[in-house]
Amino acid sequence: MAKPIVAIVGRPNVGKSTLFNKLAGKRISIVEDHPGVTRDRIYTEVQWQDRTFTLIDTGGIEPYSEDLMLKQMKQQAEIAIETAEVIVFLVDGQEGITPSDQEVANQLRRTRKKIILAVNKIDAPKYKDNIYEFYNLGLGEPMGVSSGQALGLGDLLDEIMKNLSPEEEEVYDEYTIKVAVVGKPNVGKSSLVNKILGEQRTIVSDIPGTTRDAIDTPFTIGEGKYVFIDTAGMRKRGKVFESIERYSVIRSLTAIERADVCLMIIDGKEGVSEQDSKIAGYIHEQGKAAIIIVNKWDIVEKDDKTIDRYKTDIRNELSFMDYAPMLFVSALTGQRINKVLELVNHVSDQHSMRISTGMLNDVINEAVLTNQPAVSGGRRFKILYATQVSIKPPTFALFVNEPSLMHFSYQRYLENQIRKAFSFEGTPVRFLLRKRE
Repeated sequence: MAKPIVAIVGRPNVGKSTLFNKLAGKRISIVEDHPGVTRDRIYTEVQWQDRTFTLIDTGGIEPYSEDLMLKQMKQQAEIAIETAEVIVFLVDGQEGITPSDQEVANQLRRTRKKIILAVNKIDAPKYKDNIYEFYNLGLGEPMGVSSGQALGLGDLLDEIMKNLSPEEEEVYDEYTIKVAVVGKPNVGKSSLVNKILGEQRTIVSDIPGTTRDAIDTPFTIGEGKYVFIDTAGMRKRGKVFESIERYSVIRSLTAIERADVCLMIIDGKEGVSEQDSKIAGYIHEQGKAAIIIVNKWDIVEKDDKTIDRYKTDIRNELSFMDYAPMLFVSALTGQRINKVLELVNHVSDQHSMRISTGMLNDVINEAVLTNQPAVSGGRRFKILYATQVSIKPPTFALFVNEPSLMHFSYQRYLENQIRKAFSFEGTPVRFLLRKRE
């Protein structure tokens, strides 16, 4: 189930990043008392009242500036606004309403989205009366908060919860594989989907997916049932922001969260970009099955070592996703397109695979006998028992003598041994360490 998106917007230097960090519970955004520090959207998950939503921090909107960086930040914030379900409009309660605040408020009213007006820096009694001025923005009742002092944030979160749409039921059965096709703009995502559907489709229709404008395309091939999850809003006003590359990360979030399998599309002419790394990182963090698809392979100049060089470069850039298989295709010519759904089926099976407790412990015990954990502080890490606790992704609980003794490199070693025994191609593997007395 996709998480709703909440965006914090406002002009520069009103405390958006500080508020973001407080709501996130950790320091994620750069906080500095100069306009323009937060140049890109940053996102995190926030849980409140048994619900989780994705919170986006944005660069400031300065409507009247001709500064190139500020204009780019404004475009980024506009994309966040388009993607979000609820918008927190943050203003400076000590400075009062500015012409920029008025213009941002006008822009937000036109979106017809749910707007929460938060008046920041109300951190002393003498500033409380300043809140009333902001009624003039015409966005309803302003809420006084202090992101620096963490005042009023519980009330703000309660208000966000009131404005989120009710949670939706999944419309597909457990046998339907949900596939997200993601990547930066102009890598051929739509062409790839159209080629697959055009050549192999038996049933296809466009139905609304979620309230956040995702569009789903279900289809069947033989006994297999699939649904391609379109990036939120990609078929609505897509051309408006086509030239802004960074929109792809936020627009991919909802599709990735709802998916079982993610097709990470990379431009064969350009290789792995920073945006590709961000999107792939989110796929990995969400524990989704993944396939790396290098498109436009027909126009890449090749020799007998080209494909090996590409594989090495991609593995180096996306080292955290070394479990993902690669496929080199051309959506234009149809080269290897018939292999895509074969791989989707394969990694989906791997993503859902369960290992018996006996077999798992045999592999773990043999791994420990072959390579004993190092001694740390006079104590050796011991694994007493292991069991698989969930799938999608495969997750294993290790009952151990002391979790803090587990070194990252040894966890990586255990993962490699499990993959050697059971494959798990295309899916991350998770470990939960539990202390057993």
